[in-house]
Amino acid sequence: MLRDLGFDSQFLEDLRESLRLACNWIIDIAQVKTEKLTIESNSNDLQHKYWRGAIRGEYNVAEKRWDFFCPIWHTGQAVKALTLAYPILKDDRLIEATNLEAEFILKESIRDPHDPDYGLILAYEDVGDGVNTSAILESLDGLISLSETTGRKELWDFVIDALNWVANKAYITGEGLFRDLYVYRERAFKTPPWGHVTGRPLLDDGVFLKGYRKTGEERFRQIFFEVADRLLRDEYPPGNWVRYPPCNAKTELIHPRHAYWWGYPMIMAYEETGEEKYLKCAIRAADWYVHAQRIDGGLFRGTRIDFNTHSFGHATSGIACATILWLSLTNILKDERYLDPIRKALRFCMKMQFRNPEDPNLKGAILEKVLPPDHTDRSPYHIRDLGTIFFIQAAAKTIMSLSD
Repeated sequence: MLRDLGFDSQFLEDLRESLRLACNWIIDIAQVKTEKLTIESNSNDLQHKYWRGAIRGEYNVAEKRWDFFCPIWHTGQAVKALTLAYPILKDDRLIEATNLEAEFILKESIRDPHDPDYGLILAYEDVGDGVNTSAILESLDGLISLSETTGRKELWDFVIDALNWVANKAYITGEGLFRDLYVYRERAFKTPPWGHVTGRPLLDDGVFLKGYRKTGEERFRQIFFEVADRLLRDEYPPGNWVRYPPCNAKTELIHPRHAYWWGYPMIMAYEETGEEKYLKCAIRAADWYVHAQRIDGGLFRGTRIDFNTHSFGHATSGIACATILWLSLTNILKDERYLDPIRKALRFCMKMQFRNPEDPNLKGAILEKVLPPDHTDRSPYHIRDLGTIFFIQAAAKTIMSLSD
C-alpha cells in the first residue's frame, strides 16, 4: 500500500534531504560534546553527573538559550531515530553519535550489583532528583535498536536490568499500573507533581514484550498484557486516555503523544496474540489523530476531547508520532484510509524545518511549537528536540516502507 502514497520522486528527494539535515542537527548542534554543561541552562536542576552525549532538549529562539527537560528518554529516542536513519543515509557519523548518546544513558545506570537499586536508570524529568518510570521505559528502545544495528550485545544487559528494576520496584502487580517519581537518594517513591495518582498504565514502546521475546522471561509478558488490558478498560475518549497524566482530566486536554505511547504498542499485542481487540484499539488511536490533525497537516498540543484547540502551541512531534502509527496500520490493514493524513503530516513537518536560518543553532531543526505573543516582537519560536527526533523516525520509516 505504501508504494501508492502518491509521492513523486521530487518529494522523496526532499524528504531524504530533510532527514539528512535533521540528523545533522542532532549530531552537530543538539548533542552535548563535553562531560560538564557549558552553554546550557539546567532549570530543573537535573542531577546528572555526566552529560556528554545527551541531547539538548529545549531551545528558546528569542533568548538563544538551551535547556533540558528529560535528557535520558529524549536521548534514548534520538538513538532510535539515528539508527533508523542509518540504513538510508549510510553515514557512519550517525553510529558514532548514537554510541556517544548511549554512553550518556549507560553512565546514568546503577551498575553496582550490591546496590538494592541495581539496574535503575536515573531518568530525571520534571523534578531534579526524581526518576519517572515512563522516562526509564522510553529510553530503552534506543538501546535495543542500537544493539540490533551494531551487534553490541551488552546493551541488552542494561535493558533487561532496567526492566527488572521497574518490574520489582515500580510495578503494582496485577493492577497494570506503575508508580512514578522515585527519589534514589531516599530509596522512595514520592507524590508526582501532577497530584495523587496511584499509578499509570505505561505501555511505552512495548519494551516489556520486547524483553520477553529476548529472554523468555514470562513475567515481562504478563506485565505487558496486564497493562494493555488495563488500558482497554480505562480508554476514554476512544483511542485515548484523558484520565491519566500527562493528559488533564479536569480541562479535558489530551497530550499530543499520548495515543502514540499507549496506542501504538497495541499493534504488538495484536501481533503477539492475534486478538482483534488490540488491533481495534490501535485503530481508534490512529483515528483520534486523524480527527486531531489540522487541515495543513499539523497538530495542536492543547487538543480537548471535543477536538477544540488552543490558538498557539502546536506539537510537530505529535503529528510525527501519528505518522509512525498510521504507517504501521497501513501495512497491516492494506487499505488507503491513512494515506492522506500521512502525506499531509510529512509535508507539514518538512515545512517546519529550518533550512536557511540566520541563527546557526536552528539549521536542520524541526520547529516544535509557536508560543503566544508576549507583547514584544521577539521570536515566538520554541524548539524541542522531540520535533526533530520523531520526524526522523517517521521519515525513515516512510522511506524504508516505500523501498520494501
